[in-house]
Amino acid sequence: MEKSRLLVSSIAAVSLVAVSGCVTDPNTGERKVSRTAIGTGVGVLGGLLLGGLIGGGTGRIIGAGIGGVAGAAIGYTTDKQIRELREKTAGTGVDISPTDNGQAILVNLPEGVTFDVDSTALQPNFRPTLDQIAQSLSQYPDSLIDVYGHTDSTGSEQYNQTLSENRARTVAGYLEMRGVSPSRIRSQGFGETLPVADNNTEEGRRRNRRVEIKIVPISQEQVQAAQHQQQGY
Repeated sequence: MEKSRLLVSSIAAVSLVAVSGCVTDPNTGERKVSRTAIGTGVGVLGGLLLGGLIGGGTGRIIGAGIGGVAGAAIGYTTDKQIRELREKTAGTGVDISPTDNGQAILVNLPEGVTFDVDSTALQPNFRPTLDQIAQSLSQYPDSLIDVYGHTDSTGSEQYNQTLSENRARTVAGYLEMRGVSPSRIRSQGFGETLPVADNNTEEGRRRNRRVEIKIVPISQEQVQAAQHQQQGY
């Protein structure tokens, strides 16, 4: 039964973005080989969207009205923000890590510190931590932000999908309420389809229940390219 569930989850995940063992970068449209590890029973589909943004980048860059970071400074800015975020969230259970070859930041919010089981309401004692994250996002305004919701494989796929969507929206809405521009933020739920660990173990299920905030710094060159594309030259 669990093996069947894992297979269904893997198929559902691939159907979101690709077929035949490939995935499509949601930012560039480029098809790449998936990092799925079905043979081990562990879905390495977590991080499937890394390298892209929900809905692509060009329109979002224009809509967000950001000026962009000087190209040579993106690495320094990203490292600095990671360091500060780690200091702000130390001891909370939140994990901050670089992604996309150091060009973006992934903030992992585990369920245990963010939401109660089966709940979409933020735990009151976690809000100060999310306030610190929102403050960082406002302090570094030249970035786009994706919020991803994920669950384990317990329960029905539809229930998990809805739960993940609602949790992602809750976190995104809270960031907006704390002053982060809504035009920079998009959210999406992926239910149980993008696990980062084995759902056959309690530890694996715990790791899979998470919300991720992806912070993607945008360079001045990307802003200029988006403007030129919008203008048709």
